[in-house]
Amino acid sequence: MTSAQRRAFTAAYLGWMLDAFDFFILVMVVRHVAAEFHTDIKSVSYAIFLTLAMRPVGAMVFGLVADRYGRRPALMGSILLYAAVELLSAFAPTLGAFLVLRAIFGIGMGGVWGVGASLAMESAPMKSRGLLSGILQEGYPAGNLLAALTYWLVFPHFGWRGMFIVGALPAVLVIFIRYGVDESPAWVANRSRVRADATGARAGIWSTLRTRWPLFLYMVALMTAFNFFSHGTQDLYPSAFLEKQRGYPLETAFKVTIIYNIGAIAGGMFFGAFSQRIGRCRAIAISALLSIPMIPLWVGSSSIVGLAVGAFLIQFAVQGAWGVVPAHLNELSPVEVRGTFPGLAYQLGNLAAASTGPLQAILAERHGGDYAFSLGWVVGIGAIVLSVLALLGPEARTVELASKQA
Repeated sequence: MTSAQRRAFTAAYLGWMLDAFDFFILVMVVRHVAAEFHTDIKSVSYAIFLTLAMRPVGAMVFGLVADRYGRRPALMGSILLYAAVELLSAFAPTLGAFLVLRAIFGIGMGGVWGVGASLAMESAPMKSRGLLSGILQEGYPAGNLLAALTYWLVFPHFGWRGMFIVGALPAVLVIFIRYGVDESPAWVANRSRVRADATGARAGIWSTLRTRWPLFLYMVALMTAFNFFSHGTQDLYPSAFLEKQRGYPLETAFKVTIIYNIGAIAGGMFFGAFSQRIGRCRAIAISALLSIPMIPLWVGSSSIVGLAVGAFLIQFAVQGAWGVVPAHLNELSPVEVRGTFPGLAYQLGNLAAASTGPLQAILAERHGGDYAFSLGWVVGIGAIVLSVLALLGPEARTVELASKQA
C-alpha cells in the first residue's frame, strides 16, 4: 500500500471504530441513564431502537453527499454529526431530549459505514482488498472493546455523562481527514468522466435503483440475513443468557464479552483475507456454516470456560463472514452511486433485522425462559439462510474499484 492508501484506510477504520465506540457507550450505561431520569430500562432502550431506525436515513443522506461531492466531505460530515450529538447527549436534561438526540446520532452513524467503506475499498490495492475488508469491518467489535474500557476507567469517576463527553473525541479525526487523506481515485475518475461526457449525464441513486433493483434487493436480503445472524449472537447473550439464565455475575459476563470480541476481530481478518483466494461468496458461506457446530459449546457448555471458548469460536465464525462485507458490497455496487448503494443496503438490512432480540426473547419465554434454545435455533437457521443467499449471489472480487464501473 502507498502512503495515500494507508491514510485513506486509516481514516475509514477509525471513523467506523469510533462510531461503534460511541454507540456502545449507551449500551454500557442504559440502567444508569434510566436511574437518573427516574424511568425503567425499557424506556431508555428506545434510544437504541431510534439509533438503529435512523441509520438508513444517514446512509442515504451522506451517501448522496459522497456520490456528488466526494467521499472525504461526506465522511467528515457524518463524523462531526455523531461526535457533536454524543457530546450533547451528556447534557440532555430529560429523557425526551435524550431520545431525540440518539435518533439524530443514528443519522451520523448510518452515514459512516457506507462512505468509509467506499473510500477504503476504492483506495485499496486489489490484492489486499480482502484482508483490509476484514480489518475494516472488525472496527465494530474494536469499538465495543474501547467502550468497555472507557466504562471501566471513566464511569466510576465521572458517571455516564462523563462517558458521553469522552465520546465527542472522534471529532478530532476530521482534522486528519481534512489535511491527511486524499479523495477516492474512483470518485475522481468518475467525476472526470462525467465532465468529459458531452451530455453531462450523471447517474443518480434513483435512476440506478430503477435499473439495478434486483441487485439492490438481493443486497438488502443478504444484509438482513447477516444482521439476524450477528445480532442473534450478540444482543441477548451477555445479559439474558450468561447473567439471567446461567446466573453468572456481571464481571464474568464482561470478561466473556472481551474474549468473544477478540475472536470476532481475528475471524474478520482471517476470512476477509481468505476471501481474496476463494471468493467472497464461498468465504461467507463457509464461515457462516462453521458457526453451526459451535452452537452446542456456545450455549450448552456446563462451565464458564467452555462457554467462553464457545463464544470465542462462534464470533470467529460470525464476524469471519462479516469481514467479507465491505469488499463484497462495494465490488457489487456501481461506481456512480458507490457512496450510497452499499451503505443503504447495509442499513436497510440492519433495520429489517431489528426484531432479532424481541424474537429470541419471545422464543425463550415460550420455552420456560430457555435462552439457550432461542439463541441456538435463531443463529443456526440464520447461518443456513445466509450461506444459501451468499452462494446464490454474484461474485465480483476481481473488479478494479479504482478505475472501472462495478
